Formats: sequence, C-alpha cells, structure tokens
Amino acid sequence: MTPPHDWALVKRTRFSSPPMNQIAISSSNDERQQALIRTVQRMSSLEAPIVSLSGSHGLAEILSCRFDPTGQNITACSADRSVSLWQRYAPNTNYGLLANLHKAPILDLQWSLFSPLLYTVSADHTLNVTDLTTGTELVVTGADDGTVRVWEGGDEGPKTPISMFELSCPVTSVCCSADGMNIYGGALDNKIHVLDLCKNEQVYSLTGHTDMPTSLSLSPNRSFLLSPSFSSQTIIHNVRPFSPSPAHIHRVLMSAPAGLENILLRGVWSKDDNGRHVAVGGVDRTVCMWDVESGKVLYK
Repeated sequence: MTPPHDWALVKRTRFSSPPMNQIAISSSNDERQQALIRTVQRMSSLEAPIVSLSGSHGLAEILSCRFDPTGQNITACSADRSVSLWQRYAPNTNYGLLANLHKAPILDLQWSLFSPLLYTVSADHTLNVTDLTTGTELVVTGADDGTVRVWEGGDEGPKTPISMFELSCPVTSVCCSADGMNIYGGALDNKIHVLDLCKNEQVYSLTGHTDMPTSLSLSPNRSFLLSPSFSSQTIIHNVRPFSPSPAHIHRVLMSAPAGLENILLRGVWSKDDNGRHVAVGGVDRTVCMWDVESGKVLYK
C-alpha cells in the first residue's frame, strides 16, 4: 500500500533539562553497584542542599533563628545570652556576634520589617531592641561655590559640616564610595574628583569627559561609576582599586542627547540583576537603556 504523499518530517526541539542532583546509596565503592534512589531538581542558590552554620555559640543550645526581611541574613539566639549574625549564601560568613545582650538565655528574636532593628526576649523578663547599623551616617553635598561638604546625619547631628573640600569650580554631582572612605565629585572642569575622607584631600581625578558630568551613580556591585555629561556621552568608570585601564574607563555609551538647555540629566543602575543595565534620561523626552557589558542600546 502506498503511503499518502502529504507526509512531512518535523524536527522536534530538544529542551535542556534543569540542573539535577542525584542521590545514590550503596555499601560498595563500585559505582556500577550504586543504586539511584532519588533525583532532586535544585531550585536554590545555596552552595549545597544542607548548609551548617556553626562555631559561634560553642556547646550552648540554639533557641531560635530568623531570616531578615531581605532573606540575605540569618540571626540566631542562644542560651549563652548571645546573638550571631550570618550571611545566607556562600561563603556564609559569621559577620557579627552580639554577646551578653541579656542576663539570662535569649528565648526568641525577630527582625523589624521597616528598619535595621533586632528585637530579643529573654528569660530575665526583658525585651531588648538592638540597632544593627554601624558607624556614622554621613550626608554629602556639592555646591556652586566649588565646595563639597560632609555632614553628620540623623536628628542629633551638628548643624555645621564635619569636613569640607574646596574645588576650583562649581560642583554638579556627588557620590560616596562603597566603603564610605572616598567621595566622587563631578565638577565644571569636566573631571570627577576623588576625595579621601581620612586624608581630607583630593587623591586623584577621573577624566574622559569633554563636557561637564551631570550626575554620578555607583553600581550595585560597587565596582563602577556611571556619569552622564553635557556632551551627550555617558562614561562608566572602573573604580576598583586595580583597574585594567589607566584612565579607569570601562564603557563609553552614546544615544542619550543632552541638548543645549544645560539640564542635569540623571543616570541609574538596574537593581534586580546586580547592575547589568544602565539608563539615562535625554532632552528628547526618552530614556535610553544599555547593556553594560556589550554597550548596546536595549531600549529607547
């Protein structure tokens, strides 16, 4: 019997399987005798299916533990009257130990949903509120008189600046480094001045702009500085301690026009993907978005 002539060969797409973990059990070291008992699809970013956080409380019992609202940190309280703080993901650093918060074992703890506060209750019939922020809150301002001023934040801060830097021209934008030790100040001389808070002096300048930078923004991974300018040129500077480029320039982006109105256009980094994209507004009433690694325009 002759088959119909309307048959056709159809190619099926081959889908890649998601990452899986295989668990096998055997009393022999021979892989051929190992029996597969379960296959598990990994849906977590943890380094391993089971992660052990140990070493902070010795032999004392762990009475409670909580994730913070971001899910990135874990706190644990113990019968030794201390609270330990851990990073959720690798390397799972134990970055803090709050000792002797109470006079008796700490029974439970909870994070505040709106501020970096930790609440603990103890068998000594007390409730303790601990502020987990460290250091001093600082506010940095730049002005047309060519000064960059550093102020102490908070309600109890003084009304006078705690530090001041004088540049030779008006300052259009300021930004702090990730460690809070340096201040980046964009100025009318087309440079970004790097100011050291410890030395109270300028240490170097970031060059490359042919016109005044209009804003500064540090990347989420704290390695790059975004700076649009009046030349319609947006430069991404590498501000890591050891830059492969002597000029500290990582990317030069175009397509966001600045115009002749001298408007201080702002640039931002994407937050949910660790800064893979940047966006800058233009005087043409559009927002231009680039891919950082390729430098290509994604949307406009």
